[in-house]
Formats: sequence, structure tokens, C-alpha cells
Amino acid sequence: MGPSGAVRHATGTQPGRAGSGRAVTRTLSDDPLGGTVRRTVLPSGLRVLTEAIPAMRSVSFGIWVAVGSRDETGPQAGAAHFLEHLLFKGTHKRSALEISSGIEAVGGETNAFTTKEYTCYYARVLDEDLPLAIDVMCDLVADSLLEAADVETERGVILEEIAMHDDEPGDEVHDLFARAVYGDHPLGRLISGTEETVTPMTRRQIQSFYRRRYTAPQIVIAAAGNLDHAAVVKLVRQALRGTPLDTDPAAPAPHRSATPAVRTRPATTLIEPKESEQAHVILGCPGIDRTDERRFALGVLNNVLGGGMSSRLFQEIREQRGLAYSVYSYASQYADSGIFAVYAGCAPGKVDEVLELTRTELARVAAEGITEAELARGKGMSKGSFVLGLEDTGSRMSRLAKGELLYGDLMPVDELLTRVDAVTLTDVNTLAAELLSRPMSLAVVGPFGEHDFSA
Repeated sequence: MGPSGAVRHATGTQPGRAGSGRAVTRTLSDDPLGGTVRRTVLPSGLRVLTEAIPAMRSVSFGIWVAVGSRDETGPQAGAAHFLEHLLFKGTHKRSALEISSGIEAVGGETNAFTTKEYTCYYARVLDEDLPLAIDVMCDLVADSLLEAADVETERGVILEEIAMHDDEPGDEVHDLFARAVYGDHPLGRLISGTEETVTPMTRRQIQSFYRRRYTAPQIVIAAAGNLDHAAVVKLVRQALRGTPLDTDPAAPAPHRSATPAVRTRPATTLIEPKESEQAHVILGCPGIDRTDERRFALGVLNNVLGGGMSSRLFQEIREQRGLAYSVYSYASQYADSGIFAVYAGCAPGKVDEVLELTRTELARVAAEGITEAELARGKGMSKGSFVLGLEDTGSRMSRLAKGELLYGDLMPVDELLTRVDAVTLTDVNTLAAELLSRPMSLAVVGPFGEHDFSA
């Protein structure tokens, strides 16, 4: 049992026998900084988590699937994202128009997104309309038709989306940097796929991906707001009755796997020539995975280096020298890998100076570390951004789902704050010395041909 009475549960725990018809419910926390969190494992292996917040008049409801672009083979690249589009196109019960109009008629909203390790479908509605949201969202995820005509329509939409993305160099540079670090590994590929993979993709391929990947043990349903947990579970079971997600699982609910095993490239420089008024650059290296205990120290280090207007890089590059409008550092973390990087958007003629200043600052922190004052400020930023990010039902719903799907556990708010408070100056400086001394990869999008961007 953790702080605030939180009951810790083992990854993939599934009490009771599959097919017994018995759902098993636990109270995970009764957090003073949040509501009561409960978790039910259905006989199928599907997990339902809720946070009851009576003071709210809305509810956010999400269906999270442990499938993303890293789960695709090369020829399948873009299948998870393609499927995300198609599930809104109609079921045996509803047309595409009925899916959207049903929620919009009560003032609600629906959407979805695909990442490298999971896909999410969600709705936000008034509390009284939660039964409708559950029925609609469960229907589209569990019983999509994937009609051939819809496949062709959405193929065109996705190809336009890919083309639009190519016209946004500020977005493109992040994909280029992922390729610099991960190469041909799925983590280095575009989530949307490419024109070469999306164009020949068939309905049969997408249908196969759907039925093999969208199984009950791979799915977490999360809801937060003014709700009753037992009522949500009952409505979910009713909505999924008779669908493929109502069948007995072949195995207990798994923790999010990390397959295929990650591979990173040696430090690489990739340049994408593009006629643009601004150049976009990312300098960085492989980081740490999301379960690494040093992730709290990394959050503090990131804040100090480039996490806000008071950060070292922002002050040095923008405030003091006016070399870039946007400059920041960030950390991306996956099941078995991660990235730490610095982004800057600047005039093409200033790229060399920006890179020199960035490399110098990273080397300085690696050698000298940060100060006690910076440690305190970095901790404050970490705690404040986390707590302030929980001010709406959507963020609370996401927290439930990610905790279950990515960690197999839900860390109470006060425990997370305690973990941040426990970060020491030695923790941050030791991590900085190791991480920032690693060979750095570089991605550049801008009006460059042959250009030497080395230090």
C-alpha cells in the first residue's frame, strides 16, 4: 500500500479465471488531491479505471489500445494510424455521420490519436451523457466495418495529411531526428507511414492488423469526472456484449511490450534541404526509458536546460543574443529507450552560432553540473506543471490510462511529488555528466545543401 491508501497492483494482474464471468474490482487510491480511483478487470482481460470527481459536471472517457507505430512491420508502416481513421467511418449499428452527430448533438466532442506505442479514442461529454459516449466509443472501437470504400476515402485523406506534414518543417525536423537516432527501427519511422507504404495498403491488411492487435487484454478504458464506477463498468460490459472484445483472453493482460527490441544508431547528422525562411535544428542523443528511476532527475535537468523562459538555453540563445524565437529541450521516453534533445528555430545564417552555443552549454552542464538554486527551480517547475496539468477531466483520464497501460501501476499524486522532492543535486549532476557526454546526433531542415554542421 502506497501513500494516500493507494493499493499497488502487479503488472498484468488478473484475479479470477478467464471466462468465469466475474469482474474483479479494487480501489487503487482515495487521493486527497484527486478523486477515488477504482480499477476493474473484466473476464475478457479488458481493464476499466475511473476517477470519481463529484465537483465536475463533465466526464472524459477514453479507450486506449497498446498498439502504435512501433508494432508495425516495414510494409505495414502507417497501419495503426490508418486504422484510427477508419474506426470512425461506421459500425453495424451506426454510420460515420451518426457517430459524430450523436456526440455533437449533446455538445460533446470526440477525437483520437496514434503514437509510437499506443492509440487512444476519447470523448468528453456532460456527466448525464456518459452512457451515450460509452456506447458510441465502445461500438466504434469494437465493431468497425472497415468498408472498402471507406479505406479508399481515408487513404486519400491520410496522403493529404502526410503531404501537409511535409510542408511543416518545424514538425518534419522531429521525425528526421528520430530517424537519425533510431534509423530503420520502427521508433525511427513516421507514425503516419509514408506515401510508399500507405498507397498500396489493402483493406485485408488493415482488417488483419485490427483483429490481431485490438484484443481485450491490450485495451484499457479510462474515465474521469462526475461518475459512478460500477455504473461505468456495467455500461462498458453492455456496450461490448457480443463483440470480439467480449471474448475470453488467451493470456493475462500484458504489460506494454517493447517489440521489436530497440536499436539506436551511432551519432548521425541528417539534413533535409528545404527552401524556407527559417531553419529548424535538433541536437540530441539517446536518453533513458520511461521506467528508469532517474526519470525524475531528468525532468529537473530538462527544466534547467531548456524547460522554460528562465532556462539556460532560452536565456543564452534568445534573451541575451536574440538568435532564435523558439528554443527548448525535451525528453521522449519509450518502453525500452528514450531521447533527450534540444530544438531551435532560427534564421539559416544563425544555425552555426546556435549550435555552438548549445554544444557549449551542454558540455558545461556535463562538466560542472547545475546549482542548488537551479535544482530548486527545476523541482518547482516539475511539480507545478504536473499538478496544474490535472485541472481538467481529460488530463486525469489520460493519467489513469497511461499509468495502467505503460507502467502497470498508478502512482498517487502525492507520491509523485515526493519522488520529485527527493531528487538531489548529486542525482541531477551525475545524470548530466553521463547523458550530456554522449555522442550527439543532429537533424536540420532548411535551405542547406552541402554544409558542415560539426562542432
